[in-house]
Amino acid sequence: MKTFSATPADIEKKWIIIDAEGVVLGRLASIVAMRLRGKHKATFTPHMDMGDNVIVINADKVQLTGKKRSDKNYYWHTGHPGGIKSRTAGQILEGEHPERVVTKAVQRMLPGNRLSRKVMTNLRVYAGSEHPHEAQSPEVLDVKSMNSKNTRS
Repeated sequence: MKTFSATPADIEKKWIIIDAEGVVLGRLASIVAMRLRGKHKATFTPHMDMGDNVIVINADKVQLTGKKRSDKNYYWHTGHPGGIKSRTAGQILEGEHPERVVTKAVQRMLPGNRLSRKVMTNLRVYAGSEHPHEAQSPEVLDVKSMNSKNTRS
């Protein structure tokens, strides 16, 4: 039996919508990363972009366990000497772009290569419940019902 290797003609991409309200951030990010990569498919080929297009809504209502909302820091550097800056996860979630917490969590669960940067273009994250992708008729993926640990009240 020969090993199957997908070609661009074999790839079939679907649109999936995930509601992040009340879902634990890390568990959500791992499910989204798996869907983006295409690892849930039997025809998974590591060097091809064969994952689905994923829409995450209500990213501002994602849950963090323990004291991560106040203790988890996101760092960046301005490029100037002494230019290290940081914000807590809570500050970002309450700020202007709360969807960046989900985007960063998913990005860090993917390998750091060219294919992952291409795969990240298939992710759309929105802070509210509105999104402009109704024309793609996305399927709903209920992350809450997959496992009881996926949610926090």
